Amino acid sequence: MEIKSLMKTTSILTFLLVSVIAILAGCADKKVGYSTDPEINEKVEALLAKMTLEEKVGQMNQYNGFYDATGPAPSEGDAKNKLDHLKKGWVGSVLNVRGAEATRELQRIVVEESRLGIPLIFGLDVIHGHKTLTPIPLAEAASWDLAAIEKSARNAAIEATAVGQNWTFAPMVDISRDARWGRVMEGAGEDPYLGSLIGAARVKGFQGDDLAASNTMAACAKHFAGYGFSESGRDYNTVDVGTSTLYNIILPPFKAVVDADVKTVMNSFNTLNGIPATGNAFLQRDILKGAWGFKGFVISDWGSGQQMIPHGYASDLEQVAEMAANAGSDMDMESYSYVKYLVKLVESGKVKEAVVDDAVRRILTVKYELGLFDDPYKYCSEEREKDLLYHPDHQKDALDIAKKSIVLLKNEGHILPLDRNKKVVVIGALAEDKTSPLGSWRIGSDDSTAVSVLEGLDLFGAKYAYAEGAKLVTGPVAFNSELVFNTTDRSGFSKAVALAKSAGTVVMVLGEHGLQTGEGRSRTELGLPGLQQELLENVYAVNKNIVLVLMNGRPLTLTWADEHIPAILETWHLGSQSGNAIAQTLYGANNPSGKLPMSFPRRVGQCPIYYNHMNTGRPGPNTDVFWSHYMDVANTPLYPFGYGLSYSDFDYSGLKVDASDPKAVKVSVTVKNTSDTDGEEVTQLYIRDRFASVARPVKELKGFEKYKLKAGESKTVSFILTDKELGFYDNDGRFVVEPGMFDVMVGTSSDKGLTGEFELM
Repeated sequence: MEIKSLMKTTSILTFLLVSVIAILAGCADKKVGYSTDPEINEKVEALLAKMTLEEKVGQMNQYNGFYDATGPAPSEGDAKNKLDHLKKGWVGSVLNVRGAEATRELQRIVVEESRLGIPLIFGLDVIHGHKTLTPIPLAEAASWDLAAIEKSARNAAIEATAVGQNWTFAPMVDISRDARWGRVMEGAGEDPYLGSLIGAARVKGFQGDDLAASNTMAACAKHFAGYGFSESGRDYNTVDVGTSTLYNIILPPFKAVVDADVKTVMNSFNTLNGIPATGNAFLQRDILKGAWGFKGFVISDWGSGQQMIPHGYASDLEQVAEMAANAGSDMDMESYSYVKYLVKLVESGKVKEAVVDDAVRRILTVKYELGLFDDPYKYCSEEREKDLLYHPDHQKDALDIAKKSIVLLKNEGHILPLDRNKKVVVIGALAEDKTSPLGSWRIGSDDSTAVSVLEGLDLFGAKYAYAEGAKLVTGPVAFNSELVFNTTDRSGFSKAVALAKSAGTVVMVLGEHGLQTGEGRSRTELGLPGLQQELLENVYAVNKNIVLVLMNGRPLTLTWADEHIPAILETWHLGSQSGNAIAQTLYGANNPSGKLPMSFPRRVGQCPIYYNHMNTGRPGPNTDVFWSHYMDVANTPLYPFGYGLSYSDFDYSGLKVDASDPKAVKVSVTVKNTSDTDGEEVTQLYIRDRFASVARPVKELKGFEKYKLKAGESKTVSFILTDKELGFYDNDGRFVVEPGMFDVMVGTSSDKGLTGEFELM
């Protein structure tokens, strides 16, 4: 078949360069409506025509919360200046102001005291819930349940909008292959297909069917682009990727959320091809606003404009404003460059007023679509705020997705599920922790509100004895500071070992603290921190019948545990209902169905490691040393992408591939639950394009279905492969579908399934 392109006849760069030049040359005076509602477009233009240049620039300025709006107004200093800016209409958005009363007062100031009364949009990191916290996003991705993920975001929006928020800085759709990077906890893992679907589901959950409703909020896709590929897994570091990785791995989830009508996009801290993302016209104008036709607005990340100076790209804050605005960054978060210099830059001709108008038009459109001009206080209901604190329905949904997010990594000898009538010993400081399971991003929630593992066991009626074993953290625990881990105090070892020695089964709850993952929390070692590995080995020495319950926000290196411990349960940081979900899974009231969204390495030296890698010229294995391998460990991950066991057993048979219609290749397989336990399976479809104009990965996820099977029940699972699944982006950014041979694999993980092939003519 002939090569096809989803783009027009020109490449992204050629097609959009004309648009950029037109904007910067002042040829963008033609009024462009960014809403599907013509009435909103007319209102935006009418308001824009009334605005002074200073007021326009003000809409592009976002401040962090700078005073307690429920107390006395500041009378001096920087806070006084910012309050004056509010009254002048020089602020378009405020972030990190929480509570219906506080947001109402700030909204009142701009609506009643500024000349034009343009309402503020209030932003907050509502990442995995607000008051009620659901599992961290990486854990939710392990559920492979798009409906549950959308519901999770929907509930988060309902709670956050009740306390004045109408804009969340989520979802993070960065693909990452490196578990050293702490922010893997905030994304959907290593795969662009799964990440795209999850990103779109979360956007739908936040924004709902009616953005003007009082319980929906604008979503923000971040970080555009490449942030998840920070070198060495170190946060804020340089990104250096080729065009194939950019077009086929990094950009697809962003394109998916743009297609899902995400209202805002956040650019990223990193450089890409030597240019900081905030000042990168290729990303923001050529691709996002040009080729993809994005209608919303782009906001910088926190201070990412100012950070172009240490990057060595801008010489001072004035040049930051010039570069960022011209590149397409519409709103400045906490760099103060626009509010200080953008008016001057327009007056000098370095930034065309058409550039400012385009940014403001986008910002005003979102505000109109949110319904803020009709009712600026619609999100400031103190009654709703009281009603929605830890809402029981939301807690129920949080428990549901927490259970779905748990991944069974090992169950040798079917040690799980446990017998509730038999007493166990529980060891580990995390077992009684009510804060760590809440995860890293818990800005709107409260410490000590998670159901601990011990509380979950109590509620389930389990019989147990408990020993801490060793403290995990010493010193204060705070979002903005490094944790200090216990590496010396073994005083609790003796009690833990003594209890374990006489126990039938030991449940050890170990892992990372919730604030050990997230922004700024990169690691070079991925083992159990502190004294936990030593404690585990000490207990193992007296009792080998151990169930290891892991709490963590990233893949860990678990080679020793995999070799010695009979049962391993990956429970991540599951949020408010953590302990209940874990207890129910340990005792079989919940049959685990989660699948890994990221590969777990055998050793940290394998990072970055991912299933959809390219083949090499010397893939091996060979009898000599001259092939691509390590001398000390296998190339493969310990637990691959898509992996996850169940208390049920599923058998795959009868793979059929029908390529008679090249536009709709049909793939089907029969799956049977061969156990006596009802269960839930995720059937996964992978393909490989054997030979192409650009080398393709050894396999790529292109379909999955999650479903329940009763004991003994069978089901035929079918997939359709179209151009969308069979094509790829070439190095000019064109989407192409090429003829040739394809391999197909359908199974229970990325490394296990039935294989077939077909030829695309």
